[in-house]
Amino acid sequence: MRKQKTDRPEEQQRFETFLRSRQLKLTGERLELVEEVFGQAHHFDADQLHMALKQKGKAISRATVYRTLDLLVQCGLVRKSSFGDQHAHYEAVRSDEHHDHLICLNCDAIIEFFRPKLEALQDTICQEYGFKPMHHSHQIFGLCKDCQALETDAPTLAHRLSQLNV
Repeated sequence: MRKQKTDRPEEQQRFETFLRSRQLKLTGERLELVEEVFGQAHHFDADQLHMALKQKGKAISRATVYRTLDLLVQCGLVRKSSFGDQHAHYEAVRSDEHHDHLICLNCDAIIEFFRPKLEALQDTICQEYGFKPMHHSHQIFGLCKDCQALETDAPTLAHRLSQLNV
């Protein structure tokens, strides 16, 4: 028995409204993708999402994953980020949370953090310049605690730094 629209989580209802406004259909595959995206606790890439769905026995094509992620980004339900590597990372947008990122150039760890004082400083700077902020992304690239203890390859790190496309 299919659930009524009002029985679906808010994200799915919002996505359905978005799709209808563009005369697109809310398919079962798209619903499963939204559910999986909001079930992810951390950042993910499209291939990781596709693999997670595949492991759950969901036969959703890679192309459908990519297209639906693009729609979810346009809808504002998913944030797409680049952390200095060659592919996009995604995360579900939850209305009650904001965070920034520390990205390890050695092991690719992504550490989320939030500091009210940093947010207040950004607000002060915007006010000082008469600037209306609409979005910001704070990313710090370096080495995590574990990788600092390891012997790292300096030329590789230098190359990774030079390739940052953020």
